[in-house]
Amino acid sequence: MDDLLKEKLALGRFHYLRKEYARAESYLTQVVEENQSFADVYNMLGVCYHDQGQYQKAQRAFEAALRINPGYTDAALNLAITYNDTGKYREAQEAYQQALMRSGAAPGKLDHYVRGKLANMYAEVGDVYLSSGLYAEAIAEYQRALALCPTFVDLRAQLAGAYRDWGRRDEAIAEYAEIVRQAPNYVPGRLNLGLCLYAAGRRQDAAEQWDAVLRISPGNRSAEMYLKFAGLGPARA
Repeated sequence: MDDLLKEKLALGRFHYLRKEYARAESYLTQVVEENQSFADVYNMLGVCYHDQGQYQKAQRAFEAALRINPGYTDAALNLAITYNDTGKYREAQEAYQQALMRSGAAPGKLDHYVRGKLANMYAEVGDVYLSSGLYAEAIAEYQRALALCPTFVDLRAQLAGAYRDWGRRDEAIAEYAEIVRQAPNYVPGRLNLGLCLYAAGRRQDAAEQWDAVLRISPGNRSAEMYLKFAGLGPARA
């Protein structure tokens, strides 16, 4: 990847993380025009399109991400939500089930700023490995990041997701459970913990997590959809 393409990718990620999706889209589109090998770029593009109501483009982007990395659970779940939003309920159910199947299958001398910067650098390297399907290498990088910043739940979520996509469900559950312990109101942690628990056959435990999401974030579409597809009905009081 040349320096100009790296700069476009960095700017795309920057705006994406700030939820400036229209601006992120302009850079990420330029990236895929020159290099079609990054599953995470297509996934980010899909989120950008979905946020703007461009559901057909979002669908194609998520499908492209899954062609590159069939084990990309986040892209599969995003695709399921997009199908559901466009009335393709059978396809949504299939994408959801495939995502579930796949989910089964010396720091003390550094100041806080430097630790955080290094941790994010390790995580970025982990993202590159993960987008290429190199799970062991990605996990090693996420673990290095967490060794520096063990309370960064977003980093732990990346580690948990890598375990999940690699089929190491027990490790994924343990990491997502730790996220919920550290940050009980962190919705993505509870959503994904529920998915892993459901894939492990722990239906009631999964439902409890999704119900908790609905108490934290009433009307959360993901939690409602997971409860519906799992046949668990609406949230209980």
